[in-house]
Amino acid sequence: MVERERTRATISLVAVLGLGLLLLSNSESEAQRRKPPPPVAKETARGVGEDIKRKQEPGASEAVQADVSARNVAVTSSFNGTEIVIFGAVDNSQQPSAESGFYDVVIVVEGVPGRVTTRRKSNVAGLWLNTSSATFDAVPSYYAIASTRPIEEIATDEFWSTHGIGFQHVRLTPAFGQAQALSTEDLKQFRQAVIRLKQKEGLYVQDQYAVAFIGRSLFRATIELPANVTVGPFTTRVLLFRDEKLLSQYSVRLTLEREGLERHLHAIAFGYPTLYGIGTVALAVAAGLIASAVFRKNGAH
Repeated sequence: MVERERTRATISLVAVLGLGLLLLSNSESEAQRRKPPPPVAKETARGVGEDIKRKQEPGASEAVQADVSARNVAVTSSFNGTEIVIFGAVDNSQQPSAESGFYDVVIVVEGVPGRVTTRRKSNVAGLWLNTSSATFDAVPSYYAIASTRPIEEIATDEFWSTHGIGFQHVRLTPAFGQAQALSTEDLKQFRQAVIRLKQKEGLYVQDQYAVAFIGRSLFRATIELPANVTVGPFTTRVLLFRDEKLLSQYSVRLTLEREGLERHLHAIAFGYPTLYGIGTVALAVAAGLIASAVFRKNGAH
């Protein structure tokens, strides 16, 4: 009797787990449908050239070029983060040595933009409840800044604001149709809350001395991508400065892509959520039946 009750409990537990996975799959699918689709690079005859953009400022003889250690990073079920190396060179460099500090380099890495909702809790009759919220669109899922020194010493705050660089200037666009009217001060506070949460999750990082010159023109930096980073295209911008003046810009794209079984499961879960849920429940029931047969066999002995 004890073995039979244990078997029934096991089957019930596995079935409940399967139903839970079904509900989770449907909720994730609904959230995925509500998110704006990430930008997709258009395929053209130029191929990888579409992933590179260069801009030379008028009157500047120096030009910066850069690349990343891997244009495509595979994400599997065992993915626990990765490290990318960004390296580059300054054409027509006038720097006497690597230690002279003649140039400054700022590197900005931005992940897939998406929608984020942040909520404020207030004490209502002794209970902490969500009393207000704000939703932002086009929020970078990952945002990293690496530089040769603090960016406040490299250029003015007005410049960073114009180019949307720095945690204070990340472009978080309030979504249309907010649940409640919000004042400018409220939006500012919610914006700061989004930045704090992203920093706490390790998705918004800043290293003021991560970029180092290793020669008169060569430089490099290392950026860590955590395990919870969103899969998709990432844009890396490299800006070259001298005496607080922007000389040249260069951008290159890298992509995080799911590979192997992880990729197929993700495609099925979000492409066919109902089928995925049914399959999950069926697998859970099958596992319960197998466990029941094993317990029954052991009980017979």
